[in-house]
Amino acid sequence: MDIVNTPRHTSGELVLRPGDPGYEDELAGFQTGFAHRPDAVFAAASADDVVAAVRYAARRGLRVAVQATGHGLPGPSEGGVLITTRRMDGVSVDPGTRTARLGAGVRWGQVVAAAAPHGLAPLNGSAPSVGAVGYTLGGGLGILARRFGYAADHVRSLDVVTADGRLRHVTRESEPGLYWALLGGGGGLGVVTGMETGLVPVATLYGGSVSFDGRRVGAAAVLRAWEEWTRTVPDGLTSSFAAVPYPDLPALPEPLRGRYVISVRVAHTGTDGDRIVAPLRRIGPPLADSLREMPYTESHTVHSDPDFPHAYYGDSAVLRDLDLAGAGELLARTGPDAAGAMCVVQINHLGGALAVPAPNSVPHRAGRFLVRLLSVGDRMAARERLDAAFAPLAPETIGRSLNFAFGAGDRPQGLWDARTRKRLAVIRSKYDPANLFRGNV
Repeated sequence: MDIVNTPRHTSGELVLRPGDPGYEDELAGFQTGFAHRPDAVFAAASADDVVAAVRYAARRGLRVAVQATGHGLPGPSEGGVLITTRRMDGVSVDPGTRTARLGAGVRWGQVVAAAAPHGLAPLNGSAPSVGAVGYTLGGGLGILARRFGYAADHVRSLDVVTADGRLRHVTRESEPGLYWALLGGGGGLGVVTGMETGLVPVATLYGGSVSFDGRRVGAAAVLRAWEEWTRTVPDGLTSSFAAVPYPDLPALPEPLRGRYVISVRVAHTGTDGDRIVAPLRRIGPPLADSLREMPYTESHTVHSDPDFPHAYYGDSAVLRDLDLAGAGELLARTGPDAAGAMCVVQINHLGGALAVPAPNSVPHRAGRFLVRLLSVGDRMAARERLDAAFAPLAPETIGRSLNFAFGAGDRPQGLWDARTRKRLAVIRSKYDPANLFRGNV
């Protein structure tokens, strides 16, 4: 086995309480709009530390939450115990079995870098700073998702501390119910301390984005052309549509300042990328075109997500199909002429391998598109603004995505279909009968 990056930290219980030096720093994460405010923070550097934290909480009847990078916080919480896992940052790659072993605090950028020398890649998302384990427990919709499916579909095993304080090695064969529930259930069943996942033989891809001036070309026109184009592409190609109304602020680069930028992002594993994307380049005069062959280590440039901590609220809608009239109304309610704070729209093309059933609880595989909205400012005001924007899509909506419920995870409606949610509740009652862990089920 090729050990690429081992933890620099030694095991040792570190517990912080409000007012202690380091308490605020330990809570800090990528999301700055809201945070956990626990009675005690356990800064875990090993699975033994996690066991100690869970047993401590169970003895006192305190709820338990977990934070690695702080990207996908479901919402603010008060009291209880918070276990931070970012020190558990070991990565090892076995090129012979095409697998990677990940600690609970590992970020996707580390995994991409570790796998690349072997011509392999993980099923990572668009941002290298996102925590790999939390992302995967929510399903994991990556940049090559239509080719390879969800990240959860490739997990071989998980190490998890359950409410009884026991560290379990969970596989599909050893504990099929818990394995099924962890992958897609998004937490609330224990604290995952490690994960073994499959890698795919991808060293390069064709990807990038082509962007347009939304006021000049028309956001709805680009959306319509992209939706028609998605009906023609192979399963090996994954793409998304994005609409960003940039404010006119001196801090922004001049080409973006005050512009309504509409982009189509592409990631393709084939060799015919230029031919396939030709219709996109005919939509209108581009603001920018970065579509090219690239090493997989540059895959984060396809989306170029912000890499600095900031405040945001977000939610999503999984659609049977994309009603263009409803989507046009959504763009009108979120565009530069809409009232309220800046709102970012992203629409992911689903299908392909994402529609293939797998032995996990990732729901809504019949969806053809996923609409994601992000907003800034006051959380409750943002929630109202996004709810209004989603309303025109209601007739085609079949659910929501747990991975993209940023500050909206306290509303479990639609995160799973009724059958999946019922089964998750049964499994949770077995492994966490006292409701120790914070979760959405």
